[in-house]
Amino acid sequence: MFYTDFQIRTVSGRNSFHDISGQLAKVLQDSGITEGILVAATPHTTCSLYYEETMHDLNYFGDEFLQVDISEVMDRIAPRMTTEGQYHSPGPDHIAFGLGLGSREYPSEKWTMLNTDAHLKASLYGSNSLTLIVHEARLQTGSLGKVYFADWDMLRERTRQVQVMVMGDRI
Repeated sequence: MFYTDFQIRTVSGRNSFHDISGQLAKVLQDSGITEGILVAATPHTTCSLYYEETMHDLNYFGDEFLQVDISEVMDRIAPRMTTEGQYHSPGPDHIAFGLGLGSREYPSEKWTMLNTDAHLKASLYGSNSLTLIVHEARLQTGSLGKVYFADWDMLRERTRQVQVMVMGDRI
């Protein structure tokens, strides 16, 4: 078994998409595992991991057109939270909890909790983890398949974590 993690720096003001296929391939290579599975996970509740075909066209921000389409569809399902009371969440107990955390990652500002749309999007799209088959020391993703990390929380830039575990045989 092999474990590691890596960081992703996200952007503010829009959904943040990141192709992590290269990082996962490097982890697999470093693991020495030739037959088994690779599990990638994120502990962040407003983020998703997903597998999709790579698209070649990019917008001016560097997002693939399919990612722009995904963002637009998700915004119709869960519109961006712009003010308190727009959704039931967060309620007064959660706001009090959040204000009491007092860490750099969770500043004591009520506006940092106006991200219910990001929680909905993360729950609806993708998952917090993804499992891939390893065969002959290669991830079985096909010729166009890529693994992406999405941060749906548009409130501020953040450093996000991806944890990776590779399990299997070294043949």
